[in-house]
Formats: sequence, structure tokens, C-alpha cells
Amino acid sequence: MLAPLHDPARHGFASDNISGVHPEVLEAIVAANGGHVVSYGEDPYTERLQQVIRRHFGEQATGYPVFNGTGANIMSLAMLTERWDAVICAETAHIHVDECGAPEKLVGVKTLTVETPDGKLTPALVDRRAHGFGVEHHAQPAVVSVAQCTEVGTVYTPEELRTLADHVHALGMHLHIDGSRLANAAVSLGCGLGDLTTAVGADVLSLGGTKNGLMGAEAVVVLNPDVARGPRYVRKLLTQLPSKMRFISAQLLALYDGDLWQRSAGRANAMAARLAAGVRDLPDVRITQSVDADAVFAILPRQAAERLRKRFFFYDWDEATGEVRWMCTFDTTEADVDAFVAALTDALAGAPA
Repeated sequence: MLAPLHDPARHGFASDNISGVHPEVLEAIVAANGGHVVSYGEDPYTERLQQVIRRHFGEQATGYPVFNGTGANIMSLAMLTERWDAVICAETAHIHVDECGAPEKLVGVKTLTVETPDGKLTPALVDRRAHGFGVEHHAQPAVVSVAQCTEVGTVYTPEELRTLADHVHALGMHLHIDGSRLANAAVSLGCGLGDLTTAVGADVLSLGGTKNGLMGAEAVVVLNPDVARGPRYVRKLLTQLPSKMRFISAQLLALYDGDLWQRSAGRANAMAARLAAGVRDLPDVRITQSVDADAVFAILPRQAAERLRKRFFFYDWDEATGEVRWMCTFDTTEADVDAFVAALTDALAGAPA
């Protein structure tokens, strides 16, 4: 048996990907193990998952389990675009910054970015890029992609998304939602998953799981089957078809069939709020974005950040300004947050963290 190669007691604030797997998810994987079932999605777990997807997103919705968030995003975009098309997104969008050019390289679409103060697109911001329709010299704007929550931790309200979707559709384009943290947004707003997707008029959703306690499982949810072309073939083409799909589906069932998605996201959000409250009045610390979900963005002196990082790992967001990102997860505790705030207080005073 493999012994732990890390310190299981150590918690950090670098990402919601650094946590382990929720115990209820591990139990679901074990429950799905044993015996033989048909592969590639013809199994009872994936069949049950479709019922859960329809319950959250409507009878027209179909879910396609995939391995990771990048796979979910590029599959979503590939179903909505041609090779000459473009996707409008925020400058901070994951599909533009953190996917190694996958939309361009694998899907063949150009990303058209818009600078935003809070990570959120508006109809006016979309219009800065939504032009050149029918001009053969220009990549054709076909999709607007938004992240919920955004990459800077802010959250779109249902009204904001509905206004955006209506504008996008009036332009003859489609709306994709990168929902890697959709559960955090829904808990923050006190609404259901469908209220932020189907009800606002989104066409395709990347439904998150890994950032909310799964081992490695996401899904593409086709909300509007009239505009998403060839999802089964696109998933296989982009190497996102799991052969032993029951283990991906079992994880998604553990998260979304009951209230685990709410409990896990709720804990992460609450810990981020506690963290923000604890650091907000510290000298030389400035919170830069609204703390809507599980992320806190702040600027602090570089030397203090380096002292703090010796105990708690976290990422720089903007090295030029000294902005950092602190993320909470489903297993972040009040003790973790309080220890972090105490260590930051010491680091700001010049003491070792």
C-alpha cells in the first residue's frame, strides 16, 4: 500500500484544485466499482446522471461527462463554431489565459478578448468585439463565453446573464457558460443551477466538479440542442470520451443528485467571506474585487507575501501590482482561515509567518 507522500494536515489557499476528494465522492466511486458494466456511457450511473441533469437544467438538457475543465470548454466551443469563427470573452477568461491555446489549436477558433474591471461582460463590452459579420477578412464572432463565477471571483446575477443572452442571441450568436464554479455562484445568489443557465437562455454549459470536491470529473451540458452540433462525435474527436464512464458519472451523481454541491460550495464561500473579513482592516492590505464566492483577491506588500508564502502557498495574480489570489475549498476550516490571518498579521509586521 502506498504511504502518503505529503503532509495530509497541511492546507493552503492556492486553488480549489489543491484539496483532496470529498469522502462522499470516494464512497460513490467505491459503490460504482466491482463487476462489469458496458463501457463508454452505456451504464446505469450515466443513465441516472441524465435524470439528474434534466432535473437541474430542464427536459431538453443532456449531459456529457468529460475528464477536465479544458476538455469541457473546448468541446462546448467546438459544437458551436466553425473553423473561421471567433469567441468573445473577458481578457481574464480561462479559455484565453489558462488553456494553452486549446481553443485556437484544437478547435480552430480565435478568442476576441475584452478588458473588464470585474471579469464580467456586458452587452456594451460585447459590442466592442461583435463586428465584421460577413466580412471575409475577419474571424466571425459566433459565441460569447462567460465564466460563472468569473476568474476574479465575481458573480453574474440572473438578470445580468439574461440581458447578456438576449443581446448575444439578437446578434445571431450563442452563449456558452464556463461553470467550473457554477455551484459557488448559485449558493452565493441563493438560487438553483438552472436559474443561472437554462432560465437565462444559455446554450451550452461546462459543468464543474473537480473544483468542488471531485477527483477529476466535469460535464458538458447541452442546454439548447438546436444549436449544439454532434456532441457525441465532438467529445470523442477531442479525446474526452471516458471508457470507464461510470466512475466519472458516479462522482457527478454524488455531487449533484443531492445537496453536496450546495454544502461544499457553501463551505468554500463562507470561508472566503471569513478570510476577507479577517484581512480587510489589516494595514497595507487592499481587497481588490467583490468577494462573491470562494476567492479573495488582494494587494499586499511583496515582502509580506513572500514571508506568508513560507507557510501557506498561494499564487500571484498580477506580479506588477502585487495582487494575489487566495482560494478556499470545500474542506477549508475556520481554524485554517484564522491561522492564515494570524500569519499574515505577523508577516505584515515583519515577523516570520
